[in-house]
Amino acid sequence: MKEKPSVLITGAGGFTGHHACRYFLEKGWDVRAVVRKNRPQLSELGISICDLTDKHQVKVMIEEEQPDFVLHLAGLNSVASSWKNPITSIEANILSTLYLLEAIRIESHQTRIVVIGSALQYDPALSQLPEHPYSFSKTMQMQIAEIWAHLFGMNIIMAKPSNLIGPGPSNGVCSIIASKIVQMERKSVDRTLYLNDLSIQRDFLDVRDVVKAYEILLTCGEVGKTYEVGSGKSCSLQDVVQQVKTLTDVQFTVETKKAKGSHAEVAIKGQDMIALGWTPTISLRSSLNDTLEHFRKHIS
Repeated sequence: MKEKPSVLITGAGGFTGHHACRYFLEKGWDVRAVVRKNRPQLSELGISICDLTDKHQVKVMIEEEQPDFVLHLAGLNSVASSWKNPITSIEANILSTLYLLEAIRIESHQTRIVVIGSALQYDPALSQLPEHPYSFSKTMQMQIAEIWAHLFGMNIIMAKPSNLIGPGPSNGVCSIIASKIVQMERKSVDRTLYLNDLSIQRDFLDVRDVVKAYEILLTCGEVGKTYEVGSGKSCSLQDVVQQVKTLTDVQFTVETKKAKGSHAEVAIKGQDMIALGWTPTISLRSSLNDTLEHFRKHIS
């Protein structure tokens, strides 16, 4: 009998993965971090080196680990990269998920798995088509998870998070803004912030709040169901810029250009998560401040 539940976290070296490893470790879980190559910052954890696009490596890892839970965060989350190399996005998001779920089906069928989608998924049921290869890859990833749960009776839960922000290395717009501001504070760049359409609305959610939601889904989520994870509140990039201006002494200007095809995004309400007892607790202002502090510590 295991003393504590074991969780295997794929994509452990990424933005959400790093926070997830730290959170589950502090909560007393037996954490196994899955990465493609060793990461010194994860040295306090058990580490599995595995290329998830290699079917044999995945099978061997699951056979050896026999995890109680799997939090599948691995993949590529860049729209720009998906245009440059769509096959890489498909391999990272679709094939890796397929290999992982199939290995669990064969080697560790009782494992509970949470597969993470994206707010940029599209809905094939509405005869929609994807706006970019990344959207296609994440939509297919979630469909595979849903179908494997249905066809093979696997314990798979899907999560569709909103736009994640917070301290740590991230390609998100709030991290890009925070990094630029800190560079301005260090006087290493001109004091102009270049952004796309400031009217674009996003539902920003702190990554530390969403990791708590993932723990709830791993332990209490309904198998075969997709849970939207969001704050239920949208704000514009203009709102973000105004918040950032109150968190720095640097005076900067903003230059914008309206992005092609930009549109307002409907906030992800997440009523099903609220029903499970989860609510976000970290405000936009606190999250932005923590993000700035992160870059202040890491930019010389």
